[in-house]
Amino acid sequence: MSTSSKQSKGLNQRVNSLQNEGRLRRDNSFSRSKVISPNDAYTYALRVALLSHLLQPRARRTQYVQAPLPQPNRSSTSINDMMKDFSLIRDAKSTRFPRGFVEELEKRLKGVLMSQEKRPEYNDPLVKRTFAAFFNALTEQTFKKRMKEDRRVEDLVLIFFSNATKELQREAQKSKPTQEDWVKLMTDRHVALFVRLVLLILKSNDWMREKPELASRLTSLESKLLTHDENLAEEGGNKGTQIEVVAPISYEVKDMVLVQVVARIFGVTNTQVQSDINKNKDSWTDKAALQDLKTYQAHLNLNTKKTMGSEDFDLEESYEAWRKAETPDLSQMMLAIIQANPELARSTPGASLPQFKGQPNGSQSSESGHSGADRKSSMNSDDGSSYVIDQALEMNGLNLGENSINDNRDGENVFTFIPTEPRAYYRFILLQALNHDLNDPSLEPSAPANDAPSVKLLSRQSTELLNELCLRWRIPMFSRMVLFLDAIRQKYVDQEISLDTLDSAFNFVKAPPVENKRSSLAEPMFIFTDRNKWTLADFALMQQILNSLYEALLRDLYDALLHSYDNKPSPLMSSVLYVLDNHVRDDSGFSDNHSVLARFQDQTNEGLVQKARDMYSEYVDKEIPQDSETWEFYHLIQLGKSVVKLSEKIQKRFKRNPEILGVNPLVVLLECTLPVYAQDARNMIEQILEYAHQTNQVIAIEDGFDLYRELVEIRRIHVESLPGVPFAFHVEGLLADFVWRWIRRTDEQIVGWVEGAVKQDKFTVRTEIAKQIPTEDERHSVSVIDIFRSFNQVIDQISQLNWDDDLQYAKFMTSLSKSIGAAIARYCELIEQTFAKEMDRMTPEQEAALNQSRQEKWMQLAKDAWNNKERIEPFQFFAESFVKLNNIVFAIHQWDRLEHEMNVDALADVIQRNSPPITHKQRKTTNYVFTIKVVEAEDLKACDMNGLSDPYVVLTDEYQKRLSKTRVIYGNLNPRWEDAVDITTQGPLNIIATIWDFDNFGDHDYVGRTALKLDPSHFSDFLPREYWLDLDTQGRLLLRVSMEGERDDIQFYFGKAFRTLKRTERDMTRKITDKLSAYINHCLSRRALRQLLSRGLSITTVSNFLNRNRPPTTVAGPTDADVQNALQPLFTYFNDNFAIMNQTLTSEAMIMVMTRLWKEVLQTIEALLVPPLSDKPSQQRPLNQQEVDIVFKWLSSLFEFFHAVDEETGEVGGVSMTVLKSPKYHEIQTLNFFYFDTTDNLIRTSERMASATAARHQANRNRLSAPPALGSFGGAAGLMGMPSTRRAKSIMLSRNLGTMRKAKEEKWKEAQADPNDDMILRILRMRPEAAGYLRDRSRQKERLAAAAAAEMIVKQSLMAGGSGRMAGTLGRR
Repeated sequence: MSTSSKQSKGLNQRVNSLQNEGRLRRDNSFSRSKVISPNDAYTYALRVALLSHLLQPRARRTQYVQAPLPQPNRSSTSINDMMKDFSLIRDAKSTRFPRGFVEELEKRLKGVLMSQEKRPEYNDPLVKRTFAAFFNALTEQTFKKRMKEDRRVEDLVLIFFSNATKELQREAQKSKPTQEDWVKLMTDRHVALFVRLVLLILKSNDWMREKPELASRLTSLESKLLTHDENLAEEGGNKGTQIEVVAPISYEVKDMVLVQVVARIFGVTNTQVQSDINKNKDSWTDKAALQDLKTYQAHLNLNTKKTMGSEDFDLEESYEAWRKAETPDLSQMMLAIIQANPELARSTPGASLPQFKGQPNGSQSSESGHSGADRKSSMNSDDGSSYVIDQALEMNGLNLGENSINDNRDGENVFTFIPTEPRAYYRFILLQALNHDLNDPSLEPSAPANDAPSVKLLSRQSTELLNELCLRWRIPMFSRMVLFLDAIRQKYVDQEISLDTLDSAFNFVKAPPVENKRSSLAEPMFIFTDRNKWTLADFALMQQILNSLYEALLRDLYDALLHSYDNKPSPLMSSVLYVLDNHVRDDSGFSDNHSVLARFQDQTNEGLVQKARDMYSEYVDKEIPQDSETWEFYHLIQLGKSVVKLSEKIQKRFKRNPEILGVNPLVVLLECTLPVYAQDARNMIEQILEYAHQTNQVIAIEDGFDLYRELVEIRRIHVESLPGVPFAFHVEGLLADFVWRWIRRTDEQIVGWVEGAVKQDKFTVRTEIAKQIPTEDERHSVSVIDIFRSFNQVIDQISQLNWDDDLQYAKFMTSLSKSIGAAIARYCELIEQTFAKEMDRMTPEQEAALNQSRQEKWMQLAKDAWNNKERIEPFQFFAESFVKLNNIVFAIHQWDRLEHEMNVDALADVIQRNSPPITHKQRKTTNYVFTIKVVEAEDLKACDMNGLSDPYVVLTDEYQKRLSKTRVIYGNLNPRWEDAVDITTQGPLNIIATIWDFDNFGDHDYVGRTALKLDPSHFSDFLPREYWLDLDTQGRLLLRVSMEGERDDIQFYFGKAFRTLKRTERDMTRKITDKLSAYINHCLSRRALRQLLSRGLSITTVSNFLNRNRPPTTVAGPTDADVQNALQPLFTYFNDNFAIMNQTLTSEAMIMVMTRLWKEVLQTIEALLVPPLSDKPSQQRPLNQQEVDIVFKWLSSLFEFFHAVDEETGEVGGVSMTVLKSPKYHEIQTLNFFYFDTTDNLIRTSERMASATAARHQANRNRLSAPPALGSFGGAAGLMGMPSTRRAKSIMLSRNLGTMRKAKEEKWKEAQADPNDDMILRILRMRPEAAGYLRDRSRQKERLAAAAAAEMIVKQSLMAGGSGRMAGTLGRR
């Protein structure tokens, strides 16, 4: 424990013991309960005021004499004697020169030295020399700084005296060595000139009114220096006839300043005061005052109870320090009385007049608790009013005898001017002064300082009276402070002063503002805080003051807090808290009373609760109608806004200090209003909904949304502020119907939005300037932008609600995704319809042919055949068609972006986690999505004169409703379409596939028809199946069918819409590439090979045709240039079309078209080399080595063309290398290894590959899906609809760009890790001797497929019996 804490603890114990014993001490101990009469207080105050007047310096006056002026005799006059008036002044502030005086003095001195002073007495050269010597001393920085700080006129005069004396002595040694009195005479004259200059400066700057005491003293000093009325303007010295004499003492009230103050504060007339003075002036004398001091000093030395003793202090050293400092103070006061009346010195036995001893810089001892004469504290008011506590100057002690003690009893008063209880009398007079000054309208408040407001306490005259009382009654500084605070406390408790005044009073006693801040600022704070030097009475009284103020301030704080919810809070709250924290609770003498604080907290909380209830009731009366049938959501919203607004206002109001002494107004408000509002909100919503249902009224959806937003905000505040209190009801459950209504309305309108956007769209690029090359972002039209802006607005409408039920929110988004997906499908349908019309339009030649007769058509065909005219011409694309494709590409990216922004996977996971376990009955699906892919056909009927057909497939249902149409494959009896369509059904459906031959003229020819029944029960394993269906004419058709159960899943809806977009993109791209594929087939055909090898028709070629059964002769093959030139027309055709496309298509769409063309090129080259895969031998003839080399050179040239590498920069301008080197490209490259191999080697290689594949499948038999690569042609297995070997592209696996990218990567890895023998089997179809192996291999694949299907069925049955999760249903992903 520190020393200070131990001392404080001991002091508290000592104070408590004294309070318990009730022991009475001298006047410096605890205040007695004795009542002080106003008359007694008035009498003692009047005595001190009269004594102050008696001790004032005597006034001087001038008078004329008729006698001649005698010779001046100044030998006995010293400068110290002349400066007595300044040394004896108690209020040193009144005699200090004003701030800024030093600067003005410098200016006037410069004027004297530069002969600019108008007065003639300053023009003497000798005067200028003495003034110059003083000017040099004044400009010295150390002296100048000290003068500015101390501002003592006597210091300036003495320094001037010193410099003038030196200068005049040097002058006397030069010119007047025999005149001894000349130096003294001239010194007095020059000092008088200096004093007169000081007076002139005060007068010219209007400082005479502020410093009347200083002006009086300076005038008196000037008169002393010119005793014989000398004229300073004359060289000869004093020759006047006026002299100055001391005026006699006046006993008139009008001449007594402090006496008038006593009369005013006690309300006594001047006449009565004059009467009292006249009656007692013989006994109230300076001699009686001197006797009081001698008596007091004697009692102090003898340690009687007439003064404070050691028992009045907590520490003995504190008492000794006070006593040690008290003795010299008494000596100074007695010396001052003797100097004022020297006759008393002769009547005082054993007394000797001491000399003044001023301490450096005016610093004086404060051990006794009294302050020196230069010690001042003021409130910095403009009128000079202050609260001053001062004492006499520092002097040597006056040795007086101790024989002045009378043998008086303790109960009698042995003093004339000191009452029996000085503390009580002083407090009474202090209260009287406060009462008078606070009610005096003429008393102006002090100026604001240090962020403190201006206050009005005591006038300057009252302060001087109180200082004089403390000085004469020997009340220490700390006692004055405590008594002052006690008087202020009483005034505040009686509500006679404000909080600002109370704060200023505390600030004053802690650190009263003084002018000499360097030496005086720290002293009051030290006296106030260093309470070990206090008396026990002062310490106990300070505790009583703090406790009383604490309770009074808590009462004021209670009243202020009750106005917390008003529009304008009480301005007293911050002031009360400031005073409590900085002056009461922060004080070392304050002991916190927990019971008082607890009572304050309870009462304040109760008051705030009632206030909060009243405020809420007021809001209810204002916002809610009385008639419940007129209630609307609007009323409830307004009530909630009022509550939230009030809460936010209170939170902002108490942001810096939310809890005030344990009371939190915001928490009290929220605890009272939020639960009540929540309960009222639930009841009102239920009544409003019930009434609307009964009256068939429809509440606006936006009203429900606005109400939800308001309730969510209130619930958020409720959760944050009242964590342990649940909200009264589930808001989402009560208002979810408004969201569902909005979703249903959106579902009804969203398709119309799409149709309107498409109808208004002109499908042109969005360039600002016509014929300007559009940027990438300008190549799609406004319709796709509009519909996705609408989609985003629809989703934002729900998202911005901040729905706080994750399951409901996920269901909302699922329903919205279904509606938006339907809108996407409708957009794709409309775009594809118009695109197809633009792409399938007739050429001008075809339109002209429509008007020809049948005979004219045949004649034209014969003429074209005879002239060998090529019918292939570039297709004239419309820019609008390319813009439509750009729209679809843009829609794909926007849809994928929308999926990520909605966080579809997380929404699906929320629904899955919160859904109940799915039973077998719940798994039954009513809607099914069949994906039918028209793969290829074989051995179709030839319908054209050239022995070929241009087939396409039309899928219809049993009611002849068209479901899909494939593209046209020109000039092929074994076409491969690879076109897919999705069909949604609720039960079994019969699908009819009809193959037609496309004709430019007339009707299309019938090729064949077949049918297939789609039964969901046959696809319960959800595995894809392949069906080889025989046509009713000749040939067969391969269909690949897979099924998915349509489910209410957001991932499913997004995947379905995404696949619709991708299929639309693919179909539109194919329609574009189909316009180019005919010329590709023409340039990469066996006919083109024959032309390249024969270099045109000649007799030799005809001879070779006639002798085709003879062994061929060796003919020189074409050069590389010939091979390259053979493709030049195709390259030119590509470049011409690419140039047209590049003007409108985006770069992504352009690469997509080029990629699709590359696939057409690979398929054409593949068909040129080998026939399609089948279990039957083919009539296609294999190419010879020379032809194969040409085909692979073509492939290499086309690879470089589509890759389009810039020779200078090396940048790729076409399709990337990764896309070009597709699995199909690698399969074609492998033909070089097997194409010319023997049949036996090919069969053995095929058997090895089949064995390796079977071994891999045997190792993976535990997998749930069918083996990935068991072959791809059907036979009997195809007729039975066995599970396919190919992986199904389900909706869930291709629902966005990410899943599609991942599926492609897996497909490539699978193709690399599991090579098959398909290419070998296709080569063997051209070997008649391999027909048997093809049949055996087909049966082998049928057996493997049947075994895999049976194993899959068994596994599914076992899993369904064990857990019930795999029984013919679609598992949740």
